[in-house]
Amino acid sequence: MTLPKLPNVGVIWLWAVLGCVLLGAGCKTTRSFVGTPAPGRPEGSLWKVGSPIVWYMQGPGAGGENSIWGDGHTAIRPADAGPPTFEFISPAVARKLADGGFNLMFVRNLEDLDSAHAHGMRGMLYVHEGEPPWRNVLHTDALDDPKWPAKLDALIDKVKDHPAMYGYISVDEPGAGEFPALGRLVDYVRKRDPKHMFYVNLFPTYASPAAQGTSGDKVTAYREYLRRFIDEVKPDLISYDHYHMRYTSRAYDNSEYFLNLALVREACVKGSIPFMNVVQASSMGPGWRQPTGEEGRFLAFTTLAYGGQGICQFVYNANERAEHWGGVEYPDRTLTRFGKDLKEIHPEFVAVGEQLQPLTSLGVYHLGTGELPKGGVELPNHTDFTVAPPVAADKAKGILLGYFGSADDLTHVLVVNLNYINAVTTTIVGPGPMEVFDATERIWHAASGDRSRAQVSLLPGGGKLVRLRE
Repeated sequence: MTLPKLPNVGVIWLWAVLGCVLLGAGCKTTRSFVGTPAPGRPEGSLWKVGSPIVWYMQGPGAGGENSIWGDGHTAIRPADAGPPTFEFISPAVARKLADGGFNLMFVRNLEDLDSAHAHGMRGMLYVHEGEPPWRNVLHTDALDDPKWPAKLDALIDKVKDHPAMYGYISVDEPGAGEFPALGRLVDYVRKRDPKHMFYVNLFPTYASPAAQGTSGDKVTAYREYLRRFIDEVKPDLISYDHYHMRYTSRAYDNSEYFLNLALVREACVKGSIPFMNVVQASSMGPGWRQPTGEEGRFLAFTTLAYGGQGICQFVYNANERAEHWGGVEYPDRTLTRFGKDLKEIHPEFVAVGEQLQPLTSLGVYHLGTGELPKGGVELPNHTDFTVAPPVAADKAKGILLGYFGSADDLTHVLVVNLNYINAVTTTIVGPGPMEVFDATERIWHAASGDRSRAQVSLLPGGGKLVRLRE
């Protein structure tokens, strides 16, 4: 992922930027599980996930060509400037994002935060203007100049008490060599504003060890990258980007998608922190395809099954002159077919994520996938939840089971259809009476099967949450 394109403007002193920033039960199992606790916090942090995150990159409020800030409130553009790459935030834009199921948006000033709050949205503060190091108030250089801390303090004081404030966005895809400086900056900001996240996005597994600043084989290098990030930066959240829909033929999608999920989940087990998956919403260039709505649902529900608490669509606005095409909106601001489908997928993601948030991710298992994907784990022979009849082995199909509960109490299972072309119906077999969650109505229904069986119909790429009846 790359953060939104920065405007090519002259030096803008930080005090000018600050002027504009006046700115959200069950049954005891017979097996012991090792899982990730419900989201914890680094020392000194008071930030909470709240509603599971639904966000975007390269969209409204994220900057644009020829954009400058003037009087502290309103973006002033030269008369001869072309249209901005991304829309500026306004009440109408905030309402549009909320209607699309998003609950987090970019903000650059207090008016943006007011618009976010009025429509139930949360704001990620994006202050990137001018030439380096003035471009990014929150860059690691910020603490190296004695003039910066006071200006950074002024920025934090202006936004930290706004009810829509959610976090500060910083660098994208840092190498491990940048972690000590990032850790200093995160600590500095957290001491002054412990309620809000300091957001940093990480490389995927397919970035080279040299880019990550680590060494060794792919798994060893990435584990070290995640370990150092947690130990040295002490983040509130792990975020990473991984783009799965890689080739024209669906039989050859990126084979590391589940490996990346598994390694991030593993790191979150040790770090007791939540994670967000930056997922593909557009073509990434030659050989990559625009996802369908069914594939978008697959990305959302597989993230949930692995314990994720956020998704971020990359990209929102695709620029047809560049490598990205498709996305959530066309350049003329009308929704793509994918964007229309997200209006249904996003609320489902949030509804299921809210049910899982207080629980522990106890395990994730692949059934009927033929050859296991990298990072995948087969379902053990003796478990409390399984499917019947067994899923026939097929590389393009399969079922994913995400186990959730508390400590050793397995109470919930998220069943995901890994086939994002065809719907499937299967039966979940459990140790007692079960209920199925309706993510649209946000209510639980008694399972349609007998005492220990629940029949579920799964949309292509879709999932259903099942629990033992309380």
